[in-house]
Amino acid sequence: MVTRADIGRPVRDHAGRVGILRDVIPDHEDPAESPGERRKRPTAFLWPEGGGREWLVPPSGVRRA
Repeated sequence: MVTRADIGRPVRDHAGRVGILRDVIPDHEDPAESPGERRKRPTAFLWPEGGGREWLVPPSGVRRA
């Protein structure tokens, strides 16, 4: 599992995708969910090394690359 100390480092998620860890938020609420259905959950924000679209995954499924 990664922590805030790993921000800026290459990491690999549970699906095998490699990216740069941008942030780890322990109590993230996804604004895309309906207000009545939002819940706080730990979230890691990963960004493709060459640019592209950021993706979100549970930090427990992310390891240093």
